[in-house]
Amino acid sequence: MKIQEGLIPTVLGTAVTATGTMMQRKNIQPLISAGIIGFGLAHVVLGAIDLVEHRENH
Repeated sequence: MKIQEGLIPTVLGTAVTATGTMMQRKNIQPLISAGIIGFGLAHVVLGAIDLVEHRENH
């Protein structure tokens, strides 16, 4: 089984973004949760770029 390049960072970024969002809703360290959300969104964007770049290879 071959995993498409960029899929792991996209899924990981989604999980990190969701974690940051839950932290923000519970008012747990708003500044840190905003950083976590940004970190997760960056992974989603970079993973999506990889998925789009390598889609013709599969």
